[in-house]
Amino acid sequence: MFSRAYKTAVTLPPLLWVAVFLLLPYALMFAYSFWSVSSSQQIVHSWNLSNYAHLLSHEVYRQTLLRSAWIAARVMVLSLLLGYPVAYLLSFHTRGRKNLLYQLVIIPLWVSYLVRAYAWKTILGTDGVLNTLLQYSHLTSHPLQFLLYSPFAVVLTLTHIYTPFAFLPVYAALEHIPRNLVEASHDLGASRLQTFWRVIFPLSIPGVIAGATFAFVLSFGDFLAPQLLGGPSGIMISNIVVNLFGASYQWPLGAAISFCMLAVVIGLLWLSDRLERKWAFS
Repeated sequence: MFSRAYKTAVTLPPLLWVAVFLLLPYALMFAYSFWSVSSSQQIVHSWNLSNYAHLLSHEVYRQTLLRSAWIAARVMVLSLLLGYPVAYLLSFHTRGRKNLLYQLVIIPLWVSYLVRAYAWKTILGTDGVLNTLLQYSHLTSHPLQFLLYSPFAVVLTLTHIYTPFAFLPVYAALEHIPRNLVEASHDLGASRLQTFWRVIFPLSIPGVIAGATFAFVLSFGDFLAPQLLGGPSGIMISNIVVNLFGASYQWPLGAAISFCMLAVVIGLLWLSDRLERKWAFS
């Protein structure tokens, strides 16, 4: 239907874009991870595994990586707990207002990431909205220190930011469930709870897996929220990478950590794809 020249003209620009701005930076990062930095702060192009050995031998990197995964896991669970009920209500229990409610759910995506992060910093601060309200209500006699600059603040902020990303695939999966299956379940005498657990939820699992993957991967690689609200106990692995590429000028070590993070993310995406294929409704 289309000539070979037309197909080449259409496919070549996006392929070049991906190669230059995605694959080439990944290849450079992979090469940097095997190099080193001399005492004179020069990149030495000597191929070795010292950066990976340094990463594995120092407890601080392993602890920070596990802390990042634990924070991302909590954000993933909370995002699903918030996003799934909203998606279910919008898909099955709203009629003419569905589009309006859908827009209200995704409105946070229209607001800048920085604005949302600073908003939570204002809310959770020592003199912030929440502490002021608690003291005014005589529920506390002094500001609560754990609200800000803690893993709690990071999890809360990231949950607020990434819940829409968990909501969207769940809502799409629920919308694609044939309604005649739900009606057949009711006709056969199943209650609403039984219909949900035996029909709706199993068919929505691909969306749940996709939403969980989005929330975990995006939270795992986040560095701005931990920097603004995390404090020493809320630092994540991405903050260490930013510091290594910035003030510390340890690009090879930063590249090694980045490549390990990339490997973890690719593994999660592969596992998510396998699970989605297994639970896909056809």
